[in-house]
Amino acid sequence: MSFSQWPLGQIATQIPGAIEVLFKHKINFCLLAQKTLKEIAQEAKLNDTDICEELQNLSVQEHESINYDTLTNPELIDHILIRYHQVHRAQLSELIELAQRVELVHIEESLCPTGLARHLYQMKVDLEQHMMKEENILFPILCNEFAPTVQGPISVMMEEHVDHMQDIETIYEMTNNLTIHEDACGSWKALYADLKKFITDINMHIYIENEILFKRTA
Repeated sequence: MSFSQWPLGQIATQIPGAIEVLFKHKINFCLLAQKTLKEIAQEAKLNDTDICEELQNLSVQEHESINYDTLTNPELIDHILIRYHQVHRAQLSELIELAQRVELVHIEESLCPTGLARHLYQMKVDLEQHMMKEENILFPILCNEFAPTVQGPISVMMEEHVDHMQDIETIYEMTNNLTIHEDACGSWKALYADLKKFITDINMHIYIENEILFKRTA
């Protein structure tokens, strides 16, 4: 089976473990959900044949299988709150602490991600404000069957999603695409491993909101 003509959103949600493969190739699928793998590969100068082979060889055990289409808005929102909002708050607090530790010890090294802790702190502030607006304004509206005023808040949230992805690009730039050098200490390795998990999670979080929850109002 070839996945080249599949939209990225379909790949991410229907193929076991696909998110890890997309992450490996630095494909932030959440804002490119409607584009096919072939289109993205051509734009990014990637080999879609190799990526398709990786997708074909994935293990089912790695996949979080949820049929989002069967969930009501309140059920889907509860999932977002528990699986992503709560998790992001904990992730960023831990990432900031790890980044501070790495920068303190390795500040003289050329590959040290200098400034990463400050960047993550600002991301935490921005993401916290974003999630609070969803929790206090948008999500209550979406739980109401009749929500004529919802498009304005949705537009704001989607614009902020783009900002979050730009922040992720900055993380890639500051960490040499999360590349671990051979002499990296345990804290440095843990930092980059946790950053990979955070980036994977925020991609899926934004995808679920943009392409599933918000599209129900169209």
